[in-house]
Amino acid sequence: MKIDVLTLFPEMFTPVTEASMLGRAAEKGILQIGLHNIRDYTQDRHNRTDDYPFGGGGGMVQMADPIFRALEDIGAEGQRLLYMSPRGKVIDQPMLEELAEEKQMVILCGHYEGVDQRVLDHWNAEEVSIGDYILTGGELPAMVLIDAVARLIPGVLGNADSALDESIYSGLLEHPQYTQPRSYRDMEVPEVLTSGNHRRIHLWRLQQSLELTARRRPEMLAEYAKRRETLDKDERRLLDSTLQAYDLYRIIK
Repeated sequence: MKIDVLTLFPEMFTPVTEASMLGRAAEKGILQIGLHNIRDYTQDRHNRTDDYPFGGGGGMVQMADPIFRALEDIGAEGQRLLYMSPRGKVIDQPMLEELAEEKQMVILCGHYEGVDQRVLDHWNAEEVSIGDYILTGGELPAMVLIDAVARLIPGVLGNADSALDESIYSGLLEHPQYTQPRSYRDMEVPEVLTSGNHRRIHLWRLQQSLELTARRRPEMLAEYAKRRETLDKDERRLLDSTLQAYDLYRIIK
């Protein structure tokens, strides 16, 4: 996959895109991230990329021309363009899975009070958000989006991690994890995890995920409950007992 990022601050990305999972994916040729400085496309002698908004109001708005020129230069016509915006649709797992199927996409990072609306209209930009809060710019949300999409691309993660994504736990919050030593300051690893009984371990993890999701994200558990018929007898039993214990049958549509 190739991802082109338009930003005023490309230097913010390299510590993330060149390290860890993303860096390894780039080395393997699985992921290509192009960073493009919008300021390089301004024709203003002072390198300005923003101006005051028509109609008044506080803050500055990024001008259309530098962004148009940047998009034209990278050949963005016909590509999927995502604009990181607090007014956009909040990213969720189905959206990420859809984006992971793309061969190319462009991410536009807003700053100040946002970008001239004509950019979004002309280039058919999709406004997306990572949550209902405001950040100083679109760079951090763009990094979150890139990381979340990249891990779904075949070959970026190891086989074990990929299998886990598609396992019974998909759609639930993750169960607790433990590692060595078994005993630490009188705190023990749950016995079931050292039993070697894979079925017991699976059901214990599912139970933990169900309870965590019920407490913290009941709406997520309600959505997961729609898959009830795809579960085996023991898994359905755990799901039903959790829904009953947390009085969640009432929110299942």
